[in-house]
Amino acid sequence: MTGTSRIVRLNDGSATTVELWGASGPVMLLVHGMSSSRRSWLRIVERYAPTFRIAAYDQRGHGESSAVGGPMTLAQCVDDLASVAEQLDAPIDVLVGHSWGGAVAVAGGKRIDARRVVAIDPMLHQLADSWYAEFIEELDEAFAFEGEEREQRIRLAYAGDPELDVVGKIHALATMTPAPIRALQTDNPAPTWELIPKVAQYDRPLLLAMASPGEGVLEASRYAELLRALPHVVRYVEFPGAGHSLHRSALDEFSAALDSFLAS
Repeated sequence: MTGTSRIVRLNDGSATTVELWGASGPVMLLVHGMSSSRRSWLRIVERYAPTFRIAAYDQRGHGESSAVGGPMTLAQCVDDLASVAEQLDAPIDVLVGHSWGGAVAVAGGKRIDARRVVAIDPMLHQLADSWYAEFIEELDEAFAFEGEEREQRIRLAYAGDPELDVVGKIHALATMTPAPIRALQTDNPAPTWELIPKVAQYDRPLLLAMASPGEGVLEASRYAELLRALPHVVRYVEFPGAGHSLHRSALDEFSAALDSFLAS
């Protein structure tokens, strides 16, 4: 599942790695979430590379870009997306993002003129401080180790998951620190990260693949608000029992929804 890699310069002078799979077809650009990396999409790549040219990159602070600092604002993340899309030198047919990456996709879809956008349980609002505290505490169990010891801890934590997902998690966390997660919390005051109004005004086909209330990152109290806001170009599909990373935990069901969206 190794693709062709290239280094892409970002607008602030830093760089990231973009990996490309597939020889022909329209371009599908993938944007990962917190504690993931470009290699977290390997099972999606396996399924869609026969019909798409797929590109995925490491967001700053993650994967092989773990040493890339700078602001972790949503605006900077959209700038990073635009830098990657521009240097792909081809129209983006489908932009797919998960979680934090889903927020980047929703916020940046128009900026890069993606034909269609898919957001997997996206962070449509800033998360509570308690969520970050719990998330970082879980990561610290792996971050206390380095090198092979860290890899062993990750394998233990994700035992039973498909091997490609474990490989992706190891790649994401190999040299990562909690710093970018904390910066996503501190660099983005809640009023600056409010995307439900943007969804309400969406101007291109958007698939919202959502975890059920209480299973994902959208506050349960805001589901009704989101559903009221949906314009006709937005398709909403809920995946009960699949959790936040539903493209991995319910790959077949998610792929069926994605295929239907792409065919419509």
